[in-house]
Amino acid sequence: MLVYGDSLSAAYGIPERSGWAALLDERLKREHPDYSVANASISGETTAGGLARLGKVLERARPSVVILELGANDALRGLPMAQMKKNLSAMIEQSQKAGAKVLLVGMRVPPNYGDEYANAFAQAFAELARRHRTALLPFLLEGIGEKTDLFQADRLHPTAAAQPAVLDNVWRALAPLLTKK
Repeated sequence: MLVYGDSLSAAYGIPERSGWAALLDERLKREHPDYSVANASISGETTAGGLARLGKVLERARPSVVILELGANDALRGLPMAQMKKNLSAMIEQSQKAGAKVLLVGMRVPPNYGDEYANAFAQAFAELARRHRTALLPFLLEGIGEKTDLFQADRLHPTAAAQPAVLDNVWRALAPLLTKK
């Protein structure tokens, strides 16, 4: 299984072993030992950067499942949404061509971006999941985002204490994709 994301999946600001991807690997060892996690997430990654390196990562990891968690940095940097969607679409297609099921992980932007942009950003993930028939987790930080005590001082990155809840969100969307090998 490949976790392919940004700082939210790369355990930014906390010990790597405390991040949700490492917790996922532990859970899989207990509940689905046929799976293991390769975490190729990079803090600060945009969809353009992710697309540029995905081919080599897929070749090396050869995953049966890809958890694709990118797009937040595109929004934070004000990059064009059309380009973000095009990049995510290409990554989904590459992953599927490599034989992997895809779980697309959505994000939301802070309210200061305005309702119109925020709604369009959130809908981009749903549209891509429908178009490519992938599994979708609409919002990685569901139930966490409004709890300021679960965030680091930057108010963007969840603390180690929040990671089990992040994993629970991922697990609900991921579990239907897991099969006996």
